[in-house]
Amino acid sequence: MRFIIVGAGRVGMRTARVLREEDHEVVLVDPKKSRVERLAEEGFTTVEGDGSDEELLLDLDLDSVDGLAALTGDLTVNFVACMIAKAYDCRTVLRADSDYREYIIRKYSQDVDEVIYPERLGAVLAKNALLGGTIHAIADIAPTVQLLELTVTEESPMRGYTLSELELPSDARVLGFGKQGSRMELPEPDQSLELGDRLIVITDYDVLEDVRQIIVGQAAPLATAGGA
Repeated sequence: MRFIIVGAGRVGMRTARVLREEDHEVVLVDPKKSRVERLAEEGFTTVEGDGSDEELLLDLDLDSVDGLAALTGDLTVNFVACMIAKAYDCRTVLRADSDYREYIIRKYSQDVDEVIYPERLGAVLAKNALLGGTIHAIADIAPTVQLLELTVTEESPMRGYTLSELELPSDARVLGFGKQGSRMELPEPDQSLELGDRLIVITDYDVLEDVRQIIVGQAAPLATAGGA
């Protein structure tokens, strides 16, 4: 898949790196020459300039882009970039600069598919938001430990089983469970896993793929570790 990341700061750089680790094509746009040159040395495709500039974005062939993440510290730049990208049917992810603005943009803007506040959740959330799917990062606990929310799909091999029958790797634990449409609660052994149910799991990155296959199944994209 092909993605544009507007803003090559800390969050943008780490998001680009985790996307590249999964063999996605990434183009980074940033007005700072030093950032652009540093990332170019790492092998990234980079563009120096204003990510809210229409001509610049159109030159990147938005018709061939799957998603754009506007991750600068400037809310106006982020919003304009997302509006332009949305006109070309790109999936759009916008970085908010406060909890309140995250809430209000999520509620009212139709030009943005996902709104994130990465100061709280880290770059992995931006990557997951671009890919979509049924795995969402809640927090990076440590460099190799993540707290995740996973949703049971039709492909889940554990669909129809109870939590007591769920056998995860030793480096993974279920911390919360929520039936579809209900709030998250502490897990109970006799609760059954049905389509749309959500689990909060803490897991080591080394066994994350195993956890994904057990709870979600084969079809969903995998979340990759990447600190805030």
